[in-house]
Amino acid sequence: MLPALFFLIIIFFLSSFTYCKTTGNKYKGDPECSIISSFQFQVHSETQGFHFLHFQMMDERPETELISIPATPRVSTPEIQTPSGQRSPRPAGQKSSTAWAPTSFISPRFLSPIGTPMKKVLINMKGYLEEVGHLTKLNPQDAWLPITESRNGNAHYAAFHNLNAGVGFQALVLPVAFAFLGWSWGILSLTIAYCWQLYTLWILVQLHEAVPGKRYNRYVELAQAAFGERLGVWLSLFPTVYLSAGTATALILIGGETMKLFFQVVCGPLCSSNPLTTVEWYLVFTSLCIVLSQLPNLNSIAGLSLVGAITAITYSTMVWVLSVSQQRPPTISYEPLSLPSSSAALFSVMNALGIVAFAFRGHNLVLEIQATMPSTFKNPAHVPMWRGAKVAYFFIAMCLFPVAIGGFWAYGNLMPSGGILNALYAFHSHSIPRGLLALTFLLVVFNCLSSFQIYSMPAFDSFEAGYTSRTNRPCSIWVRSGFRVFYGFVSFFIGVALPFLSSLAGLLGGLTLPVTFAYPCFMWVLIKRPPKYSFNWYFNWILGWLGVAFSLAFSIGGIWSIVNNGLKLKFFKPN
Repeated sequence: MLPALFFLIIIFFLSSFTYCKTTGNKYKGDPECSIISSFQFQVHSETQGFHFLHFQMMDERPETELISIPATPRVSTPEIQTPSGQRSPRPAGQKSSTAWAPTSFISPRFLSPIGTPMKKVLINMKGYLEEVGHLTKLNPQDAWLPITESRNGNAHYAAFHNLNAGVGFQALVLPVAFAFLGWSWGILSLTIAYCWQLYTLWILVQLHEAVPGKRYNRYVELAQAAFGERLGVWLSLFPTVYLSAGTATALILIGGETMKLFFQVVCGPLCSSNPLTTVEWYLVFTSLCIVLSQLPNLNSIAGLSLVGAITAITYSTMVWVLSVSQQRPPTISYEPLSLPSSSAALFSVMNALGIVAFAFRGHNLVLEIQATMPSTFKNPAHVPMWRGAKVAYFFIAMCLFPVAIGGFWAYGNLMPSGGILNALYAFHSHSIPRGLLALTFLLVVFNCLSSFQIYSMPAFDSFEAGYTSRTNRPCSIWVRSGFRVFYGFVSFFIGVALPFLSSLAGLLGGLTLPVTFAYPCFMWVLIKRPPKYSFNWYFNWILGWLGVAFSLAFSIGGIWSIVNNGLKLKFFKPN
């Protein structure tokens, strides 16, 4: 009775494992699969020549992402197995061994009516483990959150998300920096900043799975792994929150004002005497953002990111092409703006460099984008992520450099502080066909709507993480919708109450600069631990501290710009 009962138990577990593999349940949602996922198979040899399967409970581990086990080694046997699992004759000239030794549980010498089915099951299991390379044990909470809910991303999605996050309204302000830096220093600083941020982007992509069996799905998680639990939160929480929630608020301001300009251009002199106010246009734009934010997770907004990427490339190209094709102002000059003192000139240069650094955004979303991709030892997630990022940043360069150079060539130091879009409307609103001007403004609105979704996703993720950790259950559709409506209107309220936030771009850009230029270099040294005093060690330490120094200098330059130009604290009085 005991041997029969033992073999029945073995058949149950092996058939359940085959069912989980073939049906794609992957140990989730099925009772049998959940049982199988808690065991680790080990083969032990007995002295009598028989082999038994021993089940051992796996130890609890704090990491809840990837639990790695080595791939099953290929053991050579005296006989050749055909694809059907049958024994084939030995090659000619090979002598058979006279002494019999047990090989394995799946050996044909195991004389039992169930030997062949069990042997096929174990062969399939062995090939599956060799193909996958590891077993995945997912944290149930990650399966409920917007960033990690869906893991079917690919290189195309990565390109869409990175391009949508990397090109935005900051690019339109680059000619303002050139007005203070001039041709040579402007182009040089823009090139250095582009190469620098591309290197730190590569670092973040590689560090996503720096520890075997663990995926850092969020920027704050990686900072905690590098700097420690408390210091990592202190260093990374404020800049990442500002780069997500603060950018969303700025997008509401820019999107609402652009919608107002679009309406004025389309309507022209036939507009009614009571058009919508600026606050009402903010409310219209916020309502559209809330409607689109009901898409559940980061992968579900890939189509919106594609729309945002296409519109960003299109309106960036249209803005500089329309500016260059028009007659330049007669009083144009390309000399850097003269200031009364050398200290004022220095601070203005620092503020201009801060504008250049702030134009490169999106590093706070790199790990989140990569977290939407499947990853195995054979096909790690960093391969498609880096492939998509390279394509995205090629197009980002094709947008940023022509806007900066073409905008400065068209307007010189007459560039208004609002950027090239304001200059186009101020200098050429009567000479450019209204259709082209309206189309440009409409594309900017579409891009702002798309960018709002990807920059708000970390905030949505934080809201739902707090809810699921307290209730131990996923958010219902009503709770999720409530969070997003609340977030949209809070951003709208902040934008209306503090309309002068756009004047703080230089200061806030300096404070958030380490996220892009400094922290990734420190993380590489602290996590990867290159040989001390090697080139890699020196290079990353120097880049990191230079990023911190530039952050302080740009922040001081932003403060000086506020003091010098004045800051009109008009609460609840947007322009």
